[in-house]
Amino acid sequence: MRKKKLLISALIIVLCLGLMPNMIYSAQAEGTKQGSVSVPVTIGLTGSNNSAKTFYLDLPSGVTGPAIKTGTLKYNGNNSVVGSITVENGKIKVILQGNAKDETFSVTGTAGGYEDAFKTTPGNSIWRYADGRRWQINDYKDDMGVNESYNRNATDSSMPSNEPPKTTVSTKADPVNPNQATWYRDAMTPVPYSSVIQSSIKLDPKGLIGYQGTTGISKGRFVITYQVPSPQQRPEQVSDNFPKGQWVEGRLYYITLPYYFTATAKLTSYSYAGNVTFDYSPPTEPTLNGTATLEKPSPNPTKLDSNKVEVKINVKGDLLGYTDTSNIEEWVFYAKEKGKTSADMKKDYNKVLATSKSFDFEIPASRVTSDNFKQDYSLTVVVRFKKSVPTKAGKTITSLEQSMDLSVGVYIVGNPVSYPTVPSTPTKPEGKPPIARISAPKYVKAGNDMLVNGGASSDPDGYITDYAWGTHGAQGDIGNNSRGYIWYTREQVGQTFPIALTVVDNDGLIGSTSTEVTVIEPTPDASLQISGSLKQNRKAILINSSQSPTRFPIIKEKTRVTLSAISGGTNADIKYVGSLTELESKDVLFKKPGKYRATIHVENTAGYGADSEITFDIVPDELPFAYFNIPGKVYRDSSNWNKAVVSIDDMSFSPDKDNIGRRIWKYRYDSNNNGSFTDEVWVTFNDENKSRLNLELYQVGRYEIRLTVIEEFGQATIEDFVTDNDRQRNNSDNTQNVIERIVEVNNRAPEVDWDL
Repeated sequence: MRKKKLLISALIIVLCLGLMPNMIYSAQAEGTKQGSVSVPVTIGLTGSNNSAKTFYLDLPSGVTGPAIKTGTLKYNGNNSVVGSITVENGKIKVILQGNAKDETFSVTGTAGGYEDAFKTTPGNSIWRYADGRRWQINDYKDDMGVNESYNRNATDSSMPSNEPPKTTVSTKADPVNPNQATWYRDAMTPVPYSSVIQSSIKLDPKGLIGYQGTTGISKGRFVITYQVPSPQQRPEQVSDNFPKGQWVEGRLYYITLPYYFTATAKLTSYSYAGNVTFDYSPPTEPTLNGTATLEKPSPNPTKLDSNKVEVKINVKGDLLGYTDTSNIEEWVFYAKEKGKTSADMKKDYNKVLATSKSFDFEIPASRVTSDNFKQDYSLTVVVRFKKSVPTKAGKTITSLEQSMDLSVGVYIVGNPVSYPTVPSTPTKPEGKPPIARISAPKYVKAGNDMLVNGGASSDPDGYITDYAWGTHGAQGDIGNNSRGYIWYTREQVGQTFPIALTVVDNDGLIGSTSTEVTVIEPTPDASLQISGSLKQNRKAILINSSQSPTRFPIIKEKTRVTLSAISGGTNADIKYVGSLTELESKDVLFKKPGKYRATIHVENTAGYGADSEITFDIVPDELPFAYFNIPGKVYRDSSNWNKAVVSIDDMSFSPDKDNIGRRIWKYRYDSNNNGSFTDEVWVTFNDENKSRLNLELYQVGRYEIRLTVIEEFGQATIEDFVTDNDRQRNNSDNTQNVIERIVEVNNRAPEVDWDL
């Protein structure tokens, strides 16, 4: 009889195998299922702090932390696991070593923004002798590394001579230290100075502003050769050993040289992907799964940058293995700082199987006394039932409760240790006069308001009661105020005027000081700026930021602005409404990525003009990254009309922060079981832009799934100039391994009864 039973059983198994050739058998225990969660696809992270990352992965719906068989937790992917994979606060915790990628590329060092050049203003001292007809010329000799002086006779007929004879001279200028520069890979990508290869750093001088000359580089400094008299000059005090006389005068003729740094940088970036699989036992009776998520601060631990750290914690409860929502009376949530007796409580009376509440806390700066400060929190979620619920053990329950812990770390860089000090009683000085101080520019354009400030004046043994100003030649009156505005006329250009201040303190004592200001020509400053999204098919804003002295405003009708393509695109790819005449600001769109130039010419009512230009890069609109997660195998369910349900989670993203505006889901079935899908037809099963959905399948075999994602602009655009074809799109065939897009539908193995 025993042999007969075994023979019958063997025949049943053979028949089942013959009917289901693609079925793979699992050694899982009865009631055990396999789950999977995906590690978010993360690419392009830089910095040593991103060489390893800790991921807290949300569990799939219906899975609780206690139900997971921790020995079955397994990471699948190209990263290396650091330590062991664990379950903490209802989430899977996995620490991964990043996949490193080294890149070497060119970088530019600027004075701040991507277009901001450093500027140096070296010059040469030119002094007029007492005879009024001879000039001493100072000239830098690079081969000897010194300044050399020689004399030249005046060539004009004025007495005294108004200008030195035209002479070619050289001067030197030292650049700033490259560590003071801001380094860029492109307009959108700053690069840390630590990644710049020091031996590759070079100086990149640009043309002299408003003047002709030549610039060379010698021994790490600039050597500029130009002609004096140059357009830029200012008065200069001659040295004490220079001959004295009525017509002795010192001038500094200077030029303005903009420059950048160029170099090569080497940067390591890190990427992460993969998933974690595990076995779990689905709950067969009411089970509460609680999770606590730290929403603020991010990252954790965080640096203390103000007088407090704001903390926000979300506590969630999931009721599993139970479906009678009408019997749910209430949800209760508790949160408190560990060590405190009182807790914050919130309730939810909705009859739902899952809900959550958020709690706000503050960590005051006074509590953070070390670089490794940690604040612990206790969180609890409770669900209460109206009527008692029976359990398999023959008992009844009226509520379920789960508690969790969560910690927030705060650190301080360079936190000084403070010690109590014993205050001393100073001896009050008697009869000390106040100290007068003036803050004012050395040069002012005619017609422009100039701020003169004496607010930094002080009194060591009291306070200042009065301010008395002397502003000879100036228009405007500061009165007895500590500060005010004055200005000078166009007829005063080239003249130097004194500014004096006397302050009186509460003891009646006085203090005085003075300074000088030189009036220069009322020239305008031409300037353009571009803001907005410097990206293909996005709205950029061209702004006229030119300025002119207050009393000689810019004439709008004479403002001329041009936009042109340098490389990458053409002038036809520049789109805007109307014209650039009298430009103040204009919305502009660029159809193609590339380098573009904007120029401006302005004139003011004093008859002076100025020109300026900017160049900028329009970056390309990057393709979206299509990626989704599905199980490798699913089984037909006899209790569900023999349907197999494939759970699909979309993890697609846009690398340049656009939005996924449309998702189209398709599948094709290997109907002839020949291992190839190329002879099969795609079937659309959803085009409603769903990121999480179920695909119901009936036939045993292999299915390939395809996701097509279509972007919607994540930044402002100008709708008149864009079409649907300008929205970037991609599908998972290009971005995801084929093995990750295939699911196999199998029948479950039959259960064999050994009794006849």
